[in-house]
Amino acid sequence: MSATQSRNDLKVSTELSYHKMNVLKHFLVKKLGSSTGRFANATLVRLSEFLSAGYKKGVRPVKDWRTSTLVAIDLMVYSILNVDEKNQVLTTYVWYRQSWTDEFLVWNPDDFDEVKQVSIPTANVWVPDILINEFVDVGKSPDIPYVYVTHDGLVRNYKPIQVVTACTLNIYNFPFDVQKCSLTFQSWLHTIDDINITLMRSPEELREDKSVFMNQGEWELLHILSNYKIFSVDNDDYYAEMKFHVVIRRRPLFYTVNLLLPSIFLMVMDIVGFYLPPDSGERVSFKITLLLGYSVFLIIVSDTLPATAIGTPLIGVYFVVCMALLVISLTETVLIVRLVHKQDLQPPVPHWLRYLVLERAPALFCIYKKHRLCSRLSSQDSDMDDYKDNNYGTAQCTLHHTCEIGRQHEREAALLGRALPPSRDPSSPVVSNILQEVTAIRNFLEKRDRGNEVAKEWLQVGYVLDVLLFRVYLVAVVAYSITLGTLWSVWQVA
Repeated sequence: MSATQSRNDLKVSTELSYHKMNVLKHFLVKKLGSSTGRFANATLVRLSEFLSAGYKKGVRPVKDWRTSTLVAIDLMVYSILNVDEKNQVLTTYVWYRQSWTDEFLVWNPDDFDEVKQVSIPTANVWVPDILINEFVDVGKSPDIPYVYVTHDGLVRNYKPIQVVTACTLNIYNFPFDVQKCSLTFQSWLHTIDDINITLMRSPEELREDKSVFMNQGEWELLHILSNYKIFSVDNDDYYAEMKFHVVIRRRPLFYTVNLLLPSIFLMVMDIVGFYLPPDSGERVSFKITLLLGYSVFLIIVSDTLPATAIGTPLIGVYFVVCMALLVISLTETVLIVRLVHKQDLQPPVPHWLRYLVLERAPALFCIYKKHRLCSRLSSQDSDMDDYKDNNYGTAQCTLHHTCEIGRQHEREAALLGRALPPSRDPSSPVVSNILQEVTAIRNFLEKRDRGNEVAKEWLQVGYVLDVLLFRVYLVAVVAYSITLGTLWSVWQVA
């Protein structure tokens, strides 16, 4: 009973105090209206003095302390100034609006020449302590020293703010990434019993509003989502918060032209390099030049890629895989060149390798043009045949010439009537030497033929392995490119 009596007494005393304040304000209005001087007819001066008379800016402006002050807020993104992936910081420039009802800043427009709203200094009125939880730095925001007050007590505080906030940035999809950063507005001290928060506009209007956004930068504003929430820290006091989710998307054209296209061109040139003859050294030089060029390219673009300590963008993995493919291509080229180089000094092709590579693989993988790599060897065979014919012809001619010389000597001796004593054929040592030389030449040519046959088989093995490895390499590059292209296309459309 005593508590009820005390509450009624407090209510009565509050009403009496409010009545006395109104009487005092009406007295001041009459006094100011009848005053003389340079402010005699200044309506705004009279209204300002009327509103400031007895006003306490340090007290929440409600007549009943049980009444919660409802603050309506609104947010419009003007520009995305910077996205720092390394430090996980987002810098935006927003237009922030908030309004609330001040029950002590009311007046009758009939008493002040029909003035229904007036601007007064922000420092002279009560302002809610609504802050952004994600603030990490004080931005360079202009100072707006005034607020608008209407005759029914509605206070409107509109101001631009440069917001530097912490944001969890996911750069895995760079440069086709979509970022979602939150701006949480809440009263830092007052509970929901004192200050509550609501939206000034509907969530649908807020979501699609891009009227003031500068849409010419690297980032594109997709939409702004809002979410109202009541939370408690210690399960005793409850606070109201309004969270805005700013969803932005990066425009990838710059990075596609300067990062992806040069890398794609280098990889295409690496594939084209497989059409160089594998038994020549130009392919190795070409592959080494491509590898060095790609290394220089990665050094140049390293500053363009975003760097974080918690993850690597997919495009960075793409560059590393492309570098690995170039190294694999160079290794394959070196192995093939080593295989087909100086084939005549190598042992014969093993039977199992001849069966798998020269018989089964061409039939399975449709490799029918094995003679291309043997063109040089065929020319060598024709040269050897000509050489063989010329040497055998020379030997036969020498032998025939020696016999003719012997028979001529016999005819001359018969004509002269000289009887030659029986003796050994004088041409016998010459013929023996010639036969030895011919035999040595024949053995040399047969050995050379056997070496060329071995070389021909190794060339065919090298050709088939080169075609097989090229097809495997091409399939790997195409599959990798299709996978990344599909991922990036999905991220771009999403």
